[in-house]
Parts: sequence; C-alpha cells; structure tokens
Amino acid sequence: MNTATETAATPPSLGGARSRFDQKTGPTTAIVFVGLLAIGLFYTGHSLFQDMDQSHVNFTAWFSFVLLGVALLIALGFEFVNGFHDTANAVATVIYTNSLAPNFAVMWSGLFNFLGVLLSSGAVAFGIISLLPVELILQVGSSAGFAMVFALLIAAILWNLATWWLGLPASSSHTLIGSIIGVGVANALMNGRDGTAGVDWAQAKSVGVTLLVSPIVGFVCAALLLVVLRMFVKNRELYQEPKGNAPPPLWIRGLLILTCTGVSFAHGSNDGQKGMGLIMLILVGTVPLTYGLNRAMPVEEMNRFAAVAQATQASLIRTAPTAAPADVRATLTTYIRTNEMNAGVVPSLAALTGSIGSQVRQYGSLAAVPADAVGNVRNDMYLASETISRIKKNKSVAFDSETQSNVDAFKRSLDDSTKFIPLWVKVAVAIALGLGTMVGWKRIVVTVGEKIGKTHLTYAQGASAELVAMATIGAADVYGLPVSTTHVLSSGIAGTMAANRSGLQWSTLRNLALAWVLTLPAAMLLSGGLYWVMRHVF
Repeated sequence: MNTATETAATPPSLGGARSRFDQKTGPTTAIVFVGLLAIGLFYTGHSLFQDMDQSHVNFTAWFSFVLLGVALLIALGFEFVNGFHDTANAVATVIYTNSLAPNFAVMWSGLFNFLGVLLSSGAVAFGIISLLPVELILQVGSSAGFAMVFALLIAAILWNLATWWLGLPASSSHTLIGSIIGVGVANALMNGRDGTAGVDWAQAKSVGVTLLVSPIVGFVCAALLLVVLRMFVKNRELYQEPKGNAPPPLWIRGLLILTCTGVSFAHGSNDGQKGMGLIMLILVGTVPLTYGLNRAMPVEEMNRFAAVAQATQASLIRTAPTAAPADVRATLTTYIRTNEMNAGVVPSLAALTGSIGSQVRQYGSLAAVPADAVGNVRNDMYLASETISRIKKNKSVAFDSETQSNVDAFKRSLDDSTKFIPLWVKVAVAIALGLGTMVGWKRIVVTVGEKIGKTHLTYAQGASAELVAMATIGAADVYGLPVSTTHVLSSGIAGTMAANRSGLQWSTLRNLALAWVLTLPAAMLLSGGLYWVMRHVF
C-alpha cells in the first residue's frame, strides 16, 4: 500500500501547488490556534460547572469527576482527529486550482466546519446513538457503559490515525459505525448471546446502504455535472488546469471557494453531530441529574405532555386490550434488541406510557424530578421512544389514524424531553473539529489532489466534485443520515477524471477501496477487543 508521502509520478504542473505546502505556519496562526484551544477548554469547563451548580449536583466522588473529564477529552479528541483527517476533502480542490493558499484554505475550512456544527440539527447525533446496544444505553453510567464509550472512541481514533499516517482518505463515519458494531457484538457474546443479537441490524443496514451508495452518487453525479457543464458552458478557461501559481479567473475562483465553503459547512454539520451524541451519552451517564432530562422545558409543556401520555395510553389499550406482562421494561428492551414482535409489546408500551404520564404529572416539571428518580424516568422515556420508532420502522402494528396521531405526538414529547444538546456541547465540538482542520492536512490533501487522477485537476473538475459533495452531505444531514465526506468527495474527483478521459491512478483507487473494505472489520475488531479488555479491568 503506497502512502501519500512516497514519490509518485506527479505532473509538472503540480509543482506550484506542492511548493506552497512548504509555507511555514506563522506565529499569528499559532497564537490563534492556542488561543482558541484555551477559550474552548475554559468555556467547556465553565459551562459544565455552571450547569451542575444550577441543578444542585453534589459532586463529591472525585473518581466520577475524573472519569467525566477523561471521557469528554477522548470524545473531543475524536472530533479533533476527524477534523484533520477529513479536511482534505474540502480544501484539496481550492489548493490545487490555486484558488486559495493552503494555510488560508485550512483556516477558512475550519471556520465553516465550526459554523456547520453550531447550526446542525442534531438528528444525526441521536441516529448514531440508536445503533448502540439498548442495555448499555440504559446503564450508561455503569462500568459497562463507560467501557463501551471508551472502547468505541479509542478504536475510532486509532484507525483514523493509522489511515491518516498512510495518507488514505478513509471515512471517519465508517470507522465510528464499525466501532459501535464491534462493541455491540462483543457485548452480546460476553452475555452468552449470539453476536448478531448485539446490534440493531436494521439501523446498521440503513447506515451501511447510505455509506455504500454515497460514493456511487459522488462518482456518477460529478461525472454527469462535468458533462453538462461542457455542453452548456463554453468558456475554455473552465476546463484548463492552473498555470503555475496564477489564480483562476475571478468568477471561477469565487465558485470554487463557494463550494469549498459549502463542503466544510456540510462536513461540520454532519460529522460534528457524531461527537455530540457520544458526549451527551457520557454526560447522561456521569451527571444524570443535570443532563438526563431537559430541565429547560416549561411547566405548561409538561401539562400538555401528561395529557398526551394519557390519550396515547387509552389509544394503545383500545388497540391491544390484553393485560401487560409483569415486567414491561424487560419486554420492551427485548423487543428493541431483537425486533421480534409479540403480544406483550403494545400492552407493555401502554403501561409504560401511563407510568411516564403519571410521573410527569406528579413532579410538575422535569426540573423537579428528584435526583434518585431521574435515571429511571429517562430510561422509561428512552424505552418508550425507541419502541415507537421500531414499531413504525418495522410496521409491526397497524394503528388506526387516531392512535397513530397520539403515538406520534407522544414520541415528539419524549424526544423533546431527552434528546437535547446544550449550546456548550456544540461549541466544544465545533472548536475541536475546527482546530483539527488546521493541522495534519497535507498527507491526505496530496492523495486527493494528485494521486486519484493522472492529470491536474481543472477548475471545472474541482467545482463539479465539490458541488456534488456539498449537496449530498447537506441532504444527508436533513434526513439524519451519517455519510462519508471522504467517500463522496474522493469518488467525485474520480468521476470527473473518468468523464474527462484523463485517466485514473488505479493503484491509489485500489488502496482507497482496500481501506474502505478493511475499515469496518478493523474498527469492529479494535473496539470489540478494547471493550473486552476494559470490562475485565473496570
């Protein structure tokens, strides 16, 4: 497997772009980097302590506090590595078309990665969490829960660093999902179950299909876009490679910078959410009183919640008027884990819905839930929400229109109560991802810019690949799907090279394909092995 640092047959016209990589980082850049790092750490620590103080957390167990700090640093470290691992996908085209100087390009990309995280929807964050084993999510504050979080994050970081060292644009999303599956399989085997029982394979299949299809979309759509451009835009400059270090014409340069900005924003919006979801899981496990429930929800909203819960329970009882099993939570947990519907699921959901409504009515607001009850209330809400999601996804039960309307309204109330992301978490992840874009980007930029095609990128090729990547990742964010920026952009560049008939470097493509194939099993083995070790150590 050739690395990006090895000597390759580089076209002479790439010399200008390559020579600019030798520009040293100035003191201003270093000061900005250190300053933003210090601000981020201070803001994160201050916000965390402030939240805990407002919820009157008595944090006397120093080990729990240390564990929280280490877990947060590892989660933010994953986003930092994600930043410098995936930066090339946004900046390679503007660098190799001389649209922006390398150092300025990565800072520009870092800024819009930052903004993308801040303005993200949160849908991808909780989609990632739903892949985790349900019993570990319900016990996230236990030693098994922390072993899960540590194992999957450390495994993802190690594989990302390995592929970065080799200069391979592997997918951070692909790596993280492989790590999650590895923990799920290991947990199932360690509990005497079939390894296939440790993963929500329906959700994993949906994510896997997205990761598989998105590179094909990138290749085909970028190639077609270039062909369409050739048909309707006859400006010859657009299809020429850069001359020396001269920047492209102003309108072309503006287009390339715009697409770089869009990909950076979309990458931040999609990839940043994965770290957010895991950080929320860590916070729920260590300080459930503060982050287990959305304490900011107003009292009047809770009154509506209780009324919706009551109406939903009545509708579910009409649908399945049989008695609920003795242990409704165990019944729903088994259903979520196995996706096997039985006669006890709907009655159990009805009973749990009534229990949640009674608790909300009793306490009056989520902020008033006692410390010793927060974990149970949150777990009940999570079980009910996930059960509703599985029933709808699997089409396990045909509800009438009134029942379906009540169930949907109840699920929205449940998610508003548990699936929230504080602003400081978004800011911390945004800073980590943004700072990550400012370091370590050269290895993969060289692979993307020089080693996919046999000729230099033209302006039209760069713009086509970036436009398709920006649109694909943006659409995925809207639908809550974790896609790979790396796969979409790299395949987009390959598509434009194929459409331009300029030739592809098959050795690089074989290496990229090998990395794509190996990422999932490698991440699974790493995370599963780490989880096994940590369960025996903790």
